[in-house]
Amino acid sequence: MSERRSANVTGNATGRRPLNLSNAATPGGAAGRPARVPAALLYTDALPDDLVEVGYVAAAYGIRGWIKVQPHADDASALLHARRWWLLPAPPPGRVAVPGSSAEALSIKIAQSREHSGTVVAQAAGVSERNVAEMLKGRRVWIRRADFPAPEEGEFYWVDLIGCAVVNEQGEALGEVTGLIDNGAHQILQAAYALPDGTTAERLIPFVDAYLRTVDVPGRRIVVDWGLDF
Repeated sequence: MSERRSANVTGNATGRRPLNLSNAATPGGAAGRPARVPAALLYTDALPDDLVEVGYVAAAYGIRGWIKVQPHADDASALLHARRWWLLPAPPPGRVAVPGSSAEALSIKIAQSREHSGTVVAQAAGVSERNVAEMLKGRRVWIRRADFPAPEEGEFYWVDLIGCAVVNEQGEALGEVTGLIDNGAHQILQAAYALPDGTTAERLIPFVDAYLRTVDVPGRRIVVDWGLDF
């Protein structure tokens, strides 16, 4: 999913607490038994601190417990590369998605996954019935940043750019990256900065070769050809 960005890059990635499925049951299991989320999927340890939301469970797929995931971006490489996913409840309307507590977290090991018509379909170890897969619908899919594939030279994952300081070639501070926008033609950095009255404003800077000079992810610094008054 293009959580990856480059000077000419494509992509995006981020995304959506209702019900504790550990005790939930739905009719229609094998031989009429109610379906329960397998205990092996419940995750009670502390959540990894580098989780990134990359999609959501859109539906069950087939009859053998596969799930269909809608990625948050066009390039699903990170989702396909990771062999363990964390499935967390969606946040309440209007709230920003954060990993939060592991109280309602599920964790699945991916036995198989592949792209399918703009989505990713996957089989989780320990899930073999469709009605169990249906109980996962709506959950957000998070993976560890450490499980992303290495980006190509000149490419960057957007999650690595968030929080970077943006300066111009004169050394003037332009703000801090809070997000990226894809307008269809190219990506745009959203850089927040403080106004004299203490309020916050935003600069929109095209993330393209014409304006981009250096991106130092370890140093958390991006240099651009952009003026304070643009």
